[in-house]
Amino acid sequence: MARALPQVVIIGRPNVGKSTLFNRLVGKRLALVDDQPGVTRDRRFGEAGLRGLEFQAVDTAGWEDEEPDSLPGRMRAQTEVSLKDADAALFVIDARAGLTPLDEEIGRWLREQEVPVVLVANKAEGSAGDAGILESYALALGEPVPVSAEHGEGIADLYEALAPLIADKQPDALLQARDEGDEDDGDPSRPLQLAIVGRPNAGKSTLINRLLGEDRLLTGPEAGITRDSIAVEWTWADPATGETRPIKLIDTAGMRKKAKVDDKLEKLAVADARRAVDFAEVVVLLLDATRGLEVQDLKIANLVQEEGRALMVAINKWDVAEDPSALFNGVRAALDEGLAQLKGVPLLAVSAMTGKGLDQMLAAAFDIREQWSRRVPTAALNRWFDKALETNPPPAPGGKRIKLRYVTQIKTRPPSFVVFGTRLDDLPASYERYLVNSIRKDLGFGAVPVRLTLRSPKNPFSKD
Repeated sequence: MARALPQVVIIGRPNVGKSTLFNRLVGKRLALVDDQPGVTRDRRFGEAGLRGLEFQAVDTAGWEDEEPDSLPGRMRAQTEVSLKDADAALFVIDARAGLTPLDEEIGRWLREQEVPVVLVANKAEGSAGDAGILESYALALGEPVPVSAEHGEGIADLYEALAPLIADKQPDALLQARDEGDEDDGDPSRPLQLAIVGRPNAGKSTLINRLLGEDRLLTGPEAGITRDSIAVEWTWADPATGETRPIKLIDTAGMRKKAKVDDKLEKLAVADARRAVDFAEVVVLLLDATRGLEVQDLKIANLVQEEGRALMVAINKWDVAEDPSALFNGVRAALDEGLAQLKGVPLLAVSAMTGKGLDQMLAAAFDIREQWSRRVPTAALNRWFDKALETNPPPAPGGKRIKLRYVTQIKTRPPSFVVFGTRLDDLPASYERYLVNSIRKDLGFGAVPVRLTLRSPKNPFSKD
């Protein structure tokens, strides 16, 4: 007899986004979602799937500290009962709000249960949730998984954390499919999410048409033809290795200076292009060889790195470039000066009309995605940290030493690290840049964005 789907229960205090996460997992708006707490009262079931892993998701009422006979108390009892049949639990906290006493109470209760728990730090888009993510380590429930249930960010990382807990409880047919090669998000054969961005008329749609070998996207001499971000599934045959590799190509609207954007449709198109950057893994900034590098290009590049995406720059229309050697060297120097935080970003010369350099561009995109997705083994990270401190010890302002105690990598895509120590408010920005540059150079991250956070550990005996 075929096995039933494993059951995964979503637990947390009110208004942390449990129902939004439930809807995201089941792929439908089954659960009512609103900003006011307490909308969900009864348990809701739905079949969910994450990259070949299938399970029954259970949405539960917000956990509240009320009398058992009250409505919130009875809702809490329903949540407690739901865990008895569960194979795993997703404990959701609000990363932006940080830990609350109620979160800590739920955490203590979950640690007493036999059900394995994945700690989910929701509402973690941007940097506003970084402090709450770090605080959540105090729950002693393992490494938190930062997600944005509303925007779909971090769901692949959630899969990676959940898969080991329920993979062996999959129905037989699913287990067989996984054995035949349905790998997780760390599989380098998964489709590369590749967005092409740039100013209007840089040749973005023409480049994608050239790759596809067909006029899939509308092109022309007029700027601003593309309005929606168009995604095209495609398989690239790597001429260097002969292997085929899946790619999702994303064409975007041209991004002009804000002052020049007054049409409502264009504003919506630019906003859509920004969202495309959010969902990409690697972003190619396409330049026009007849115009060179302009200030707007650097603004687009900064947007990409602020969003934590891996960036490449390609100079298009190389077949009509004047003095190409001087152009390439000039763009290289301007990029290194204008993107000091990403010095050495890959720069390639291509032609959408002739196909020159496009295979090299795609090969480089897969390489930079590998860097962007890399997790450093703990031993190697500790060796780097000791060597970095020995080579260049932190300063001692006023004769008082700044102590950097240890480092940990809290996430990938982009690679993000936390350094713990004391008197970190006195650590100069130049030393932070030294650490980031050393991470890139010594640990093989190249020019991908690297996030570094300084954190002083809390005193568990402090009453503050």
